[in-house]
Amino acid sequence: MTGEAANIHATAIVIGRTGLLFLGPSGSGKSALAFSCLAAAKPLGLTASLVADDRVLIAEQNGSIIAKCPPSIAGLMEIRYTGIVRMPYISEAEMHFAVRPVDPETAERLPPKDEQIDITASARLPLIRLAATYANPLAIIMAKIGASFGESAI
Repeated sequence: MTGEAANIHATAIVIGRTGLLFLGPSGSGKSALAFSCLAAAKPLGLTASLVADDRVLIAEQNGSIIAKCPPSIAGLMEIRYTGIVRMPYISEAEMHFAVRPVDPETAERLPPKDEQIDITASARLPLIRLAATYANPLAIIMAKIGASFGESAI
């Protein structure tokens, strides 16, 4: 990675070749949604890997947003009320979308079209809002972005 990396509170995963960065406050469901997406990818025949859980280093590299895992937490994911589990992981990946868990009781029914979110002072990603209670969040994400998450890049 080039440039200074920002250490942010997030969870980063890759499904196929699509990077998903889960953002939100502690306890909002970031890890649970990411874990559900990872688990749902395997039966679909998609590669699925954790990049980092809880802390993600974000940097811009050649116009891309790159997420990298701090070495001390590589391959570790906290599943709230269950504990820390080991997951297949990769040390860094390009991020394509941000996912924000929302509370269905207080969230806007229809969020703004083509919404984006600032990841750092100079990095933005398209934002997908998603209820942490969805049974299959990967299906919702796939429907939202209109992609199959195949092995080709978006």
